Amino acid sequence: MKRSLVYCSFLCAMMFGIVAVSAAPTDFSGTWVRDNAKSQGVAGRGGQAAEVTLMVKQDDKTLTVETKTVGGDGQERVQTATYNLDGSETTAEAGGRMPGKVTSKAKWMNDGKTLEIHSVRNISRDGNEFTITTKSHWELAEGGKVLKVHSVTETPQGDRESTSVYNKK
Repeated sequence: MKRSLVYCSFLCAMMFGIVAVSAAPTDFSGTWVRDNAKSQGVAGRGGQAAEVTLMVKQDDKTLTVETKTVGGDGQERVQTATYNLDGSETTAEAGGRMPGKVTSKAKWMNDGKTLEIHSVRNISRDGNEFTITTKSHWELAEGGKVLKVHSVTETPQGDRESTSVYNKK
């Protein structure tokens, strides 16, 4: 009887360990280079002609993304964004051509396989105020060698959809 109890306890512990490991969220850490040939809907500033590299750092609490873009003009731009992985908001000031406040929330979906990032950017330009909303889904493919970021952006000029495909460096 005692032996059966020990055996059952061991099996339960193993099962809980397997469940805990399988429920761990995806780790997007690494350096990712955009594959322009496989990406879709990324034309325009920072689009098809650009070289885009993501340097991603992730721990249990945050995802930090440094995006380096080299445009068709050869000019390099670097932006950094940090997202809380517990679902709480982060707020940052965005610079560039359209400065403004960006509020973002990240949440895990698909048992931790997909990260959804929802960002709202309030912009003031030429005396006009407007909002740009972006919802992105991050997923790994090909055994973790490919990062796919599917985004839908709502702007005053209409909605825009894109899929950026990045290869791990």
